[in-house]
Amino acid sequence: MKKATDPRHQARVLALQYLFAKDFVTGPNTGDRVQHTTDQLAEIDEIEKFDTDLYEDIIKGVQKNLKDSEEVIHKYAPQWPVDQIKEVDLIILKIAIYEGFISKRTPPKVAIDEAIELAKDFGGSASDKFVNGVLGAIYEIRKNEL
Repeated sequence: MKKATDPRHQARVLALQYLFAKDFVTGPNTGDRVQHTTDQLAEIDEIEKFDTDLYEDIIKGVQKNLKDSEEVIHKYAPQWPVDQIKEVDLIILKIAIYEGFISKRTPPKVAIDEAIELAKDFGGSASDKFVNGVLGAIYEIRKNEL
């Protein structure tokens, strides 16, 4: 059974926080906003150990595959325009899509499970159900391609 202190889970937590903060820092009216380094995020979250390779791969992969991820979300959740999805839910979806379906670094079911856990911890009251629904739809259609 996975533990919350698992270095791979911790890498996903840090990647989510980094990507979420980055969207705000590079957006309009950034003002005095500060983007924390990975070490600062780890210290704030009291994370002692995380999978550095996975963290860096997620950060680079999600940023490199933004368009592809958004196209997948649009295709499998057409009732939810990408620009209307909560930012944190969108980033969680992009992480899972990159990790489980684009790079295939992680088995899709594991990527989905991790995304649901992130949504429970960082999203709204229905985020886990939304994330599960979108990723479940992607998995059902693409499972024969995997």
